[in-house]
Amino acid sequence: MRLSPVLTGLRTYPFVRLTEARQRLAAAGVPVIDFGIGEPREETPAFIREALARSIEPRSRYPLAEGLPSLRAAIAGWAQRRFGVSLDPDAEVMPTLGSKEAVFHLAHVLDGDLVVVPQPAYPVYERGAVFAGKQVVELPLEAGAGFLPDLEAVSGEVWERTAILWLNYPNNPTAATAPLELYERAAALAREHDFVVASDEAYSELYFGAEPPVSALQVSDRTNMAVFNTLSKRSSMPGYRSGFVAGDRALVAALKRYRPNVGVAPLEFVQLAAVAAWGDEEHVAAVRETYRAKRDVLLPALEARGLRHAGGDATFFLWLEGAPDGFHERLLERGVILTPGSYFGAAGEGYLRLALVPTLDECRRAAETIAGAFVEPAP
Repeated sequence: MRLSPVLTGLRTYPFVRLTEARQRLAAAGVPVIDFGIGEPREETPAFIREALARSIEPRSRYPLAEGLPSLRAAIAGWAQRRFGVSLDPDAEVMPTLGSKEAVFHLAHVLDGDLVVVPQPAYPVYERGAVFAGKQVVELPLEAGAGFLPDLEAVSGEVWERTAILWLNYPNNPTAATAPLELYERAAALAREHDFVVASDEAYSELYFGAEPPVSALQVSDRTNMAVFNTLSKRSSMPGYRSGFVAGDRALVAALKRYRPNVGVAPLEFVQLAAVAAWGDEEHVAAVRETYRAKRDVLLPALEARGLRHAGGDATFFLWLEGAPDGFHERLLERGVILTPGSYFGAAGEGYLRLALVPTLDECRRAAETIAGAFVEPAP
C-alpha cells in the first residue's frame, strides 16, 4: 500500500525509544526506575473515581463535540478562581480529549503556511504542523534569557505567513515560567498579523515557588488567543484524557465545526468526573507537595554528581546540564531512565530531562543509584 509520505518520513516518535529501552531492560531482568516519559503515576483521587463510576449509565450515546454544559461551566469557574478571568462557557470554552489531540489538530483548522515552534519543545507542535502540510519555523529558547523566546527576532514577513505561534509555559522540557508581558506582546503581534497564539499550559498547577504561574487567558484582549490545559497533571488523570481549549470565541466556534469530523469528543462519563476534578483544589495542593518531596530527594544527589537544574521552578521536570561523560548510559545500565534533551530538538543537545513521576520510594532508590553510579568497585 502507499502510505502518507509525511508518516513514512517522520523519525520514530522520541518517547517510543524510551519504551523500547524499558522493555529491553525488563527482558534482561534489570529493575527499572523510569524518569523518562512524563506520565503521572500517582493515584487518581478517590472522589474523582467515584464521580466517574456514578456517571456510567446503562445506555450510552455519542458525546457532543462542544462538550457538556456542566463541564464548560466548571472550567470557566476554575479559570475565574485561578486567574481572575471571565469566560463565556458557551462561546469561549470547549472540552477536549486531553490536550494532546487538540494541540495536534489545531494546525488543520487554520490558514497560513508557517507554524512557529519553540526549541526545545514538546514534539507534537511540530508533528501537528507537518501533518497539516505546514512548514515549521523554530524559535530558540535561550538559557540566558530564562528559556523565553525573542519574539522581536521574527520578521514581519514570517509573521504574515504564520498560522500559529506555539508557547508552552510552564515549559516542557525546561520547567521555565513566563511573565504576562510575554503573552501581551504575543497577543499584540497576533492581532497585527492575524495568526493564533496557542498557549499550552498543561503544567500550570505544578510549581514550587510562592507565586503560581500566569496564563495567556489573562491578556487584556483574547482575540486570536487559544489556551490549552488538561487534568492529566494537576489531578493525576492521564488515562482519562480530559482537557480543554479556551479563548477567542471565533476560534472556539471553528473548532466546534471541525471536531465532529474527526470524532474526538470526550466521553460523557469522563466529562462528569472532570466536573468534580475542576471544582476541587485540595487534591491539587497535595499533588504539588508530592512532587516537591521527590524533587528534594533527587536534586542533592544530582548536584553531588556535578549536574545542575538549569530550568525553572515549575512542572515536574528537572532540566539537567553538566552531566559527566557517560552519565546517562551508566544510569541506563542500572535501570534508571532519563530523557536525552536532544529528543526535544537540537536546542536540547547536552541536557537531560528527568520527570519526577516514579514513586517517592523509587526516587530514594534512584538517588542511591545516582550517588554510586561513578564509584568504582574495590579491586
